[in-house]
Amino acid sequence: MIVITAPTGNIGHQVLDTVLTGGEPVRVIARYPARLPAGIRERVEVVQGSHGDPQVVARAFDGADTVFWLLPPDPRAAGVHAAFAGFTAPAAEAMRRLGVARVVDVSALGRGTPHADKAGYVTASLAMDDLIAGTGVALRALTAAGFMDNVLRQVQPIKEQGLFFDVVSPDRPLRVVAARDIAAVAARLLLDTAWTGRAEVPLLGPEDLSYNDMAAVISEVLGTPVQYRQIPVQALEERLTGRGMSPGMVQGMVEMLEAKEKGLDDGITRTPQHATDTPTTFHQWCEDVLKPAIQAA
Repeated sequence: MIVITAPTGNIGHQVLDTVLTGGEPVRVIARYPARLPAGIRERVEVVQGSHGDPQVVARAFDGADTVFWLLPPDPRAAGVHAAFAGFTAPAAEAMRRLGVARVVDVSALGRGTPHADKAGYVTASLAMDDLIAGTGVALRALTAAGFMDNVLRQVQPIKEQGLFFDVVSPDRPLRVVAARDIAAVAARLLLDTAWTGRAEVPLLGPEDLSYNDMAAVISEVLGTPVQYRQIPVQALEERLTGRGMSPGMVQGMVEMLEAKEKGLDDGITRTPQHATDTPTTFHQWCEDVLKPAIQAA
């Protein structure tokens, strides 16, 4: 039995679609089961509720061999510890008590770098991995770079102003990966029963790009000029607070971006395997995902 959390999200639904081709029995935890396509609901066992709820995970993990663990976003959490380790603690206890054998989770790059101890969301992600591994399960932590898909949050300013924004320096090379590639690696591991022990699987994407590089690619794909504009940290804090994010989560976001500026993601040496595991280029992602989103906005 494979259990999949967050099955209606951007990564989770792609994991679910692929895992269902493998012929293994699948159980999903869904707060709103109606959001699952009818054809999917007929093929899986659904446990309704939040995977942060002790009773829900106890039901879902009973008899399960393998779990896909993906946190839901919680911008109003008190802070990153509550959002990551705090949310995961009931599931970790259920994994230990019910004898789950393998867990695949989505985490972040940064372990072992000088900046990992004060990197906000990333620091909390790594603590989550440690919590899960401490239960005795075999763990594959998918330590992902920044998501290309995060650019979708700025569809409106890209379309209306030809601009997108962040606090990172415009020429700072970054690792970026497509959510669909993360999902593909996760599904492959969930269907493979041979692996044991604990390991990180770095997901870097096929190329390093600065925000200026990304702006050039977006411009080419859309056929119209688009520029990246660096903004002060205070401006980002005000934007996030205005959207209802808690002070603790705002601080976590800022700490993460500041750590990435200092080289948080640079601890892994790129190899050809990284391009094999995560082949989607930013150009291809813009063609397939960003351009249709801009056209539909």
